Amino acid sequence: MDFLSHNNKENGGYLRTDSFNDEVTKKIAENYKNILELIGEDVTREGLLKTPVRIAKAMQFITQGYAQNPEDIIKSAMFTEDYKQMVIVKDIEIYSMCEHHMLPFFGKAHVAYIPNGKVTGLSKIARVVDVFARRLQIQERLTTQIKDCIQNTLNPIGVAVVIEAQHMCMQMRGVQKQHSVTTTSDFTGAFLNNEATRLEFINLIKK
Repeated sequence: MDFLSHNNKENGGYLRTDSFNDEVTKKIAENYKNILELIGEDVTREGLLKTPVRIAKAMQFITQGYAQNPEDIIKSAMFTEDYKQMVIVKDIEIYSMCEHHMLPFFGKAHVAYIPNGKVTGLSKIARVVDVFARRLQIQERLTTQIKDCIQNTLNPIGVAVVIEAQHMCMQMRGVQKQHSVTTTSDFTGAFLNNEATRLEFINLIKK
């Protein structure tokens, strides 16, 4: 699925163009129109006339990770390098959707690996996080998927992933705890087996 977006100024006006799968957009929009009617809304009123289509496009963007291969992203910028110290990309913003209530959760991911002859472009780590986040998720699985992808593709000495996130399914409904933060972590290799290495990573992402 292809997503393109750009903004142009034409004749003093504002033009936005997007490219989505028209058939998928139509089907999703029809279902959301039914949902709006079922919750008691008037889908003919001005503010809701285009809402089903907007939601359909938003959902395709939010879940675009299903159509992307994160291992290919890493391999697209993989280089041979004799570097065996920790590489950390921290404070990577994440926006995902809880698969239980389809409400957002958002926060930051901190990812580290110790190369074993191969490194990847720093932006590719952030892109891998995005690919897995742009799917229906739970935070625990998201953490493990990022770790496994980097481990399987780069075969490093170790990988560490920590995610800190707030969940709207806890804040807007249910227990309604407004300031709770969920932290998950997963480690391989040196980060799992060497306490000093793991503590160094944790101390560095706290700074």
